[in-house]
Amino acid sequence: MGFVQNTDRTVFIVDDEVNIRRTLRMVLEGEGYRVNDAGAAEALLDAMKTEIPDLVILDVALPGMRGTDALEKIRALDGEIPVIMISGHASLSDAVAATRLGAFDFFEKPLDRERVLVSVRNALEKRVLKAEVKVLHEKIDARFEMIGESDEIRRVFGEIEKVAPTKGRVLITGESGTGKELIARAIHRLSTRANGPFVKVNCAAIPSELIESELFGHERGSFTGATQRKRGQFEVAHEGTIFLDEIGDMGLSAQAKVLRVLQQGELTRVGSEELVKVDVRVLAATNKDLERAVTGGTFREDLYFRLNVVPIHAPPLRDRTSDIAVLVGSFVREFCEENGFKVKSVDPAVLERLEQYPWPGNVREIKNLIERLVIMSNETIVPSDLPDYIKATPIAAPDVSTFAGQSLKDFKDRMERDYILHTLRDVGWNISRAASVLGIERTNLHKKIRAHNISREGSGGVS
Repeated sequence: MGFVQNTDRTVFIVDDEVNIRRTLRMVLEGEGYRVNDAGAAEALLDAMKTEIPDLVILDVALPGMRGTDALEKIRALDGEIPVIMISGHASLSDAVAATRLGAFDFFEKPLDRERVLVSVRNALEKRVLKAEVKVLHEKIDARFEMIGESDEIRRVFGEIEKVAPTKGRVLITGESGTGKELIARAIHRLSTRANGPFVKVNCAAIPSELIESELFGHERGSFTGATQRKRGQFEVAHEGTIFLDEIGDMGLSAQAKVLRVLQQGELTRVGSEELVKVDVRVLAATNKDLERAVTGGTFREDLYFRLNVVPIHAPPLRDRTSDIAVLVGSFVREFCEENGFKVKSVDPAVLERLEQYPWPGNVREIKNLIERLVIMSNETIVPSDLPDYIKATPIAAPDVSTFAGQSLKDFKDRMERDYILHTLRDVGWNISRAASVLGIERTNLHKKIRAHNISREGSGGVS
């Protein structure tokens, strides 16, 4: 915590007894605090129109407006100001009322010097901590802020604003790297559950034999290695939001249990018969065609309809190239600040080249690239800083007439296959490098290579 000198802290004393004000002023100024005082609450409220104190010491029994009424008005003006209440004839009801209205502390007269000083220090330290936590939350929220001004992203913003305050479940679809998690976080942040937990579960990253334990918890001894009871992520997300990312990779057994939570709001831990009630809003995301998975028997139809109450599609970056300049500017500022650099400028020719590139890895890919450019470039990011695969002549647009009679899904699959193959060739079939270029995980690239039946010319495959 960054400690603040007392001389930077202002305490406002309100008491109709001149001697009490004089004594408190002497004590607090002796500790280095700046002190203002008044004999009536109205004077404090008037002074607060021009300067907000860091702490208020407020008498309960005052001429004119009572202290508890003034406390209520102070909280309405600034809910973060700590207020210490004092009284010469305190009743239990006064203390209870002050506490309910958010008083930090309550003292009876005559006041004990050390107790008052300890309470003042604690109140001010808590105020500083709360301010630091607020700044930290703002920084965290900024990292998960959706960026863009295109019609496509504005459509998504509008859908988020409509669905967020409701109880509706949302299925977020889109390619890898399009910002599906950002959409989920935005929905949570704008919902009535914003003060509750946001719990993300990557269903594709958890082995199938562990997914049920991860989601629903387990009892001690329920399987080898279960040395103690563990709460599942649904319990952790109680009264908040759980985000089931890549839900298309979840096995049928776990799907059945998720369906039960959605239908009945209850679950059982692995190895237990006890029912556990949970109140959780479920958001899910996938880059797979769940309708096809339902037809193929790998995804439950009833769960699909339960999740797909409100569908939101995250558009690929190639469909909103007008956002590229905005994204680049934001990421440049972010990574310059993170690395302690003066904010770098970007040559217009760089933006032109970036707008021509198809971004198979979407926003995740462009963010990774900008971080690298910020670190490796000089004061201005110029075309020569760009990697060869972006500086190269763009791939010629396909002759769409050759796809006549085929579905949009077939066209997209063909384009994805061709681009992955192009990237692999461009990086000499280095899988790690290709995954970085594409902005996807190495394991995800391996899956796509197998799905598209891609193999290295003149060899038995890729490595």
